[in-house]
Amino acid sequence: MNEDLPQPAHPLAPARVGAYLEHIGAARPARPDAEALRELQVRHLRTVPFENLSIHLGQDIVLEEERLVDKIVTDRRGGFCYELNGAFAALLRSLGFRVTPLQARVFGDGGRLGIPYDHVALRVETDDGTGPWLADVGFGDHALHPIQLDVRTEQDDPCGRFRFREAPQGDLDLLRDGSRQFRLDLRPRVLADFRAGSWYHRTSPDSHFTRSLICSRRTEDGRVTLRDHTLITTVRGERHEEELGGDAEVLAAYRDHFGITLGQRPSRRPALTA
Repeated sequence: MNEDLPQPAHPLAPARVGAYLEHIGAARPARPDAEALRELQVRHLRTVPFENLSIHLGQDIVLEEERLVDKIVTDRRGGFCYELNGAFAALLRSLGFRVTPLQARVFGDGGRLGIPYDHVALRVETDDGTGPWLADVGFGDHALHPIQLDVRTEQDDPCGRFRFREAPQGDLDLLRDGSRQFRLDLRPRVLADFRAGSWYHRTSPDSHFTRSLICSRRTEDGRVTLRDHTLITTVRGERHEEELGGDAEVLAAYRDHFGITLGQRPSRRPALTA
């Protein structure tokens, strides 16, 4: 990590914390303990969608905590991992949690690892002697609850069984139901460290974010996803797909299922090739 990079921003102003909590339907916790962390993560996942619409709408993505919180709370949008976990870190830190961003590389096809700074997750310490915890609201379909970082046995979650396994150079592989999800580097980072990863994922033709449109959110009994013009709903394990028609129908789906009001329908933009 570059020691000259800016350190984490100051806690959010109380009014902004209140607005953030109101948006995700959460009460201000009495203390920064594991129970509060779990509640905040669940409510965040059920309210704020994982989406890459800014990439295809030609909108800038700035990895600064205040800007990311504005996008979620004021603009009623979501984002991809750098945005969602960046904003969530600001909220948690403002509520008294000790938060450290960690970089991870995602396992792709054939077990191939992605680029460095492929994903950002959060190490969170609470005041009740439990943890440390891995909190993550930016990995799409993932664990609903935080996962204990120091535990090497399987941990049950509504979304599967998760386990950390030792990896080379002191890293950890996170497995879900036996399948490797990402390789976690335990060295502390700051949000600015992820600028190059963010730039790659929103510009490279090799990035899956430039090749598809995705907007997805946890629900109380499953998940709802809009992939391009296909609406996918999963309820208690049963999956249903519906092909949407024109622009009005797609824009209505963004509004009704994700709370996102857009002036134009996103369309896939060609990635940069220079």
